[in-house]
Amino acid sequence: MLVTDGNGTPIGFHLAAAKHSEHKLAEQTLASVKVKQPRGRARTRPKHLCADRGYASRRFRTYLRKRGIVACIPDKRRPKSWKPKRGRPVQHDPELYKQRFIIERTFAWLGNYRRLLVRWDNSFSVYRGFFLLALAQLCLNRLLK
Repeated sequence: MLVTDGNGTPIGFHLAAAKHSEHKLAEQTLASVKVKQPRGRARTRPKHLCADRGYASRRFRTYLRKRGIVACIPDKRRPKSWKPKRGRPVQHDPELYKQRFIIERTFAWLGNYRRLLVRWDNSFSVYRGFFLLALAQLCLNRLLK
């Protein structure tokens, strides 16, 4: 899982096996975010979070609300007879959700590294090393532009 800033530069990540669901790993991924500020402590939480329907769980929304993060997560598709529960957002902000292409673009940049896309490595430490190398190259490319 990967967290990026508004320009698509990676600022946090968490690697795990594919058998875990996304919303369970999202808390660990958000805990890895540490952005240095010119003065004071490093920021550990983003202002907004745009995610797809895979993260639409009550537990994850409560976690984001407690941390003061504005969530832009569309609800899971429900039957027409379904009524929203009290306190649960009915719709997400479409203007904020348009920014989700930034993370999709970053995933496409990582897809250029075939070794990460296909995952030939049996060892997790080797895969993590190449993932870190790919992230370093992405960050370097973003800084040189």
